[in-house]
Amino acid sequence: MVSINASGAPDQAARGQSFYFAAWRWHFYAGLYVIPFLLMLATTGLIMLWTSALSGRDGEWVAVAPLGAPQAVSVQAEAALAAVPGGALVQYIAPRAPDLAAIFRVDAEGAAHMVAVDPYRAEVLATFSRRAGLYDLANEIHGTLLLGVTGDRMIEIAASLAMVLLATGLYLWWPREPRVGKARGRALWKRLHATVGAWTALLLAVFLVSGLSWAGIWGEKFVQAWSSFPAEKWDNVPLSDSVHAGMNHGAAKEVPWALEQTPMPASGSQAGAKGLPEGAPITLDTVVAFARSIGFDGRFQLNLPSGDAGVWTLSRDSMSNDSADPTSDHTLHLDRFTGHVLADVRFADYSVWGKGMAVGVAFHEGDLGAWNVALNTLFCLSVIFLCLSGVVMWWLRRPAGTLRLAAPPLPRDMPRWPAAALVGLAVALAFPLAGVTLLAVLAFDQLVVARLPALRRALS
Repeated sequence: MVSINASGAPDQAARGQSFYFAAWRWHFYAGLYVIPFLLMLATTGLIMLWTSALSGRDGEWVAVAPLGAPQAVSVQAEAALAAVPGGALVQYIAPRAPDLAAIFRVDAEGAAHMVAVDPYRAEVLATFSRRAGLYDLANEIHGTLLLGVTGDRMIEIAASLAMVLLATGLYLWWPREPRVGKARGRALWKRLHATVGAWTALLLAVFLVSGLSWAGIWGEKFVQAWSSFPAEKWDNVPLSDSVHAGMNHGAAKEVPWALEQTPMPASGSQAGAKGLPEGAPITLDTVVAFARSIGFDGRFQLNLPSGDAGVWTLSRDSMSNDSADPTSDHTLHLDRFTGHVLADVRFADYSVWGKGMAVGVAFHEGDLGAWNVALNTLFCLSVIFLCLSGVVMWWLRRPAGTLRLAAPPLPRDMPRWPAAALVGLAVALAFPLAGVTLLAVLAFDQLVVARLPALRRALS
C-alpha cells in the first residue's frame, strides 16, 4: 500500500516507487518482444554497413587503370549488352572516380544483371546478378525477415515498442539518488546497461524514426503519404500511372523517400522546359553529355525509358550512395521524344519531413563518410550490448531453479495512473501498431493472466 504522511497525502517517495515499478514492468515486457528484433537489426545493419563500405552494393568499387579519355558511353554499353545475350539495357551508373568501373544494368529473361565495364577499354570486368549479394540478403532480413508484408509488420511493431523501451529506459536511468561505491554483479550490469542506453538514446530515436518512416503502416500510410513531393508542382506535365517507387528493385530502396509515392511524368507531349538542344538526337551519349553539362558530376544514375510513355531519369542521391551530401539530391526526367525537361526535383523542393528523411536515411545507412561508418558501427555494437546485458540482468535476477519469467512486480497502488494512461495514449496515437499491441497485452493481462493463477505465477 502507498504510505500516508502526517498531512494525509500519499508519501512522495512511495508514489515515485510505484511509478518506477510500473515503468520497469513495461520496460521488461516491451523488451521481451523487442530484444530479438533489435539484435537482428543491429547485426544485419553492421553487415550492410561494412559490405557497402568495402565492396559496394552493385559492384561500384571495381577498380580500373585510367588510360586517356573514356570511350563513349554507348560503346561501353555495347560491351555490357554483349556480355548478356538477348538482354536489354535498363540503367547506367557512372563511376564516382576516374579509377573505377562504369556499371550497366542489363535485363534478360526476367532477371537483372549488373555488368562492370572498364570505361577506357570498353572491356567487361565482371557480371553478377543484381541485388543478389550479401548486402541484399542482409537488407531483406533487415526489412522483412524474408517474410514479406508479415515480416514488415512484425518489425514495425518491434520498432514502435522500442520507443516505449526507450522512454521507460530513460525514466529508469534518471538519477534519483547519488550512486556511491563500486558496483558488482547485477548492479554493475545494471549500471553499464543504463549508462550505455542513456548515451545512445538520441541515436536510437533517430534510427527508429528513420526506419519506421519506411515501414508499411506508420511510414507509407501516415508519414510518407503526407510528405511526398506533390506532382502538381510540374506545370501541365502529363503523368504516368506508375510512381517513382517502381524504380526500386525488390526490398532495396533506391528512390528518394520523398519521391517514392509521387507519380512519374510521361513522355509524348510538347510539355516541359528546354532540355537537349532542338533537333539533337536523343541517345545514351547525348543524355549523359546533357547530365554532365548541368552538374551531374561523379557518380550518378541514368534509367532508360521503358515503354512509349517512359522517360529518361537522371538521379543522384546520398541514400543510393551516389554522394555523401544529402543536400545535393537531384532527380530529373526527360521526355524520350523531345528531350524536354519534364520534372526537376532537388533537395530544396522536398517537404520538411522529406528533407529530414534525405539526411536521416543517408545517416542511417552510413553514407555520409568515414565518420558515419565509424559512428554507426559503435552504435550497432552498443545496441547489441544493451540487448545482451538486458538478458544477463534478467538471468541474474530470476529465481534459481524455477521456470518463472520473473517479471518486475506490478504495483498495487498507482497514484499517477492518469499520467501513465496519457503516455500510453500518446504512444498509441503516434505509433498505431504499438498502441494495438499494448492494448492486446493489457487485455491479455487483465482477462487471461489475472484469472489463471498458474499462468500468473509463471509470469510473475
